[in-house]
Order: sequence, then C-alpha cells, then structure tokens
Amino acid sequence: MNIKQALQQQLGEAPHIRLNDMEVDPAGIRAILINEVVPADPAQDFYGSSGEAYLSTALPLFRQAGIPVQSVQELLDMGVYLTNAVKTPKTAYAVEPERIAESLPWLEAELALFPRVQVILLMGDVAKKMFNRIARKTAKKSVIPAGATYKLRANAYYHGGIRVIPSYIITGGNLLIEKSKVRMITEDLAVMAQLIRQ
Repeated sequence: MNIKQALQQQLGEAPHIRLNDMEVDPAGIRAILINEVVPADPAQDFYGSSGEAYLSTALPLFRQAGIPVQSVQELLDMGVYLTNAVKTPKTAYAVEPERIAESLPWLEAELALFPRVQVILLMGDVAKKMFNRIARKTAKKSVIPAGATYKLRANAYYHGGIRVIPSYIITGGNLLIEKSKVRMITEDLAVMAQLIRQ
C-alpha cells in the first residue's frame, strides 16, 4: 500500500500536507515511531530522497540500542515504521497550535492503516500531545499523563492493547550534546525491539 495515496483517498488532496509517499505492507508493521514534525526540505525526511537530516541521527540511535540497521528500509523490514506527527514544516521555534490541529486527522488516519501494531513510541512532547488527543476520542482519557518524560518512562502505558512509550525526539543536532536523552531513547528503542520480537 502507498501511504500517501491511501491517506489522500480517505481525506482528499492537500498539497501542503507532507505524507510518506512510499509502499508499505501494513500487516508487517509492529511498531510505529512518531517524531515531531516534517523537515523544511522533504528530501531530508525519513523516506525522502536523501533522508540525511533525519536518518543521520535516528539510525545511530537504533544501532546504539542493539538494532543493527543501516537504512530505513531495514527498519521497515523488521516491522518498524517512522512518521512525523505534524505534517507541515514549522515556521517558528515551537510548533504552532494550528499546525497541530491541521495535522491531527492525517496522523489519526495514518495510524489506523496498521492493524497489527504492538508498540507506539511518542518521540517528544508534540507527538505525546497529538496521540493523547487521538486517544481521548475513543478512550475518553489521555494515555500518557502530564509530566516530565524522564519520569513518565518508568511506567507502562497502553491504548487498546498497544504499548505506548513516551520518549524524546530522534532527530536534530541537539541529540549530539544531550547524552542523557540519547541513553533514554536507546533504552526505549531496545524495549520496543524486545516487544516486537515476542
């Protein structure tokens, strides 16, 4: 299934919304990582023509977690799908509320494409906020409570039988200097890998 085409069939054409234009076997996906926002240059995204900006920090984190992958295709082959919560690039330091609201139905429809997901990792506060909004539509409550991510990670959260793990953004140069976040992200990725191998 082509992700972009499937979502546009459901929600219509929206040229400014950036979707993953790639083929995926939805039944093979066991884990979804939801990053914060699409990059300004679509070529730099996870499935972009180079993917350099996002994959240059994401792939080493997987390797540090004991998942020996060299490409985004290898992640897909092991059942891991990467996406961004906000489907339009941000124009300010923080993601604007209107961008979150506009992207929310697209993220919700995207997650619904994968019937066999066991684990969802929420990479950053924006992903956590958006996933909680989606969850409240069916569960009438947030999955992840308010609080600092490093404290929340100590608990196991579930939504409809899916393990939901709050973590940190896996893209961006700041990761190189934030050693404690790198350690926590790699721990979370290792938990994900263990869960999807069971």
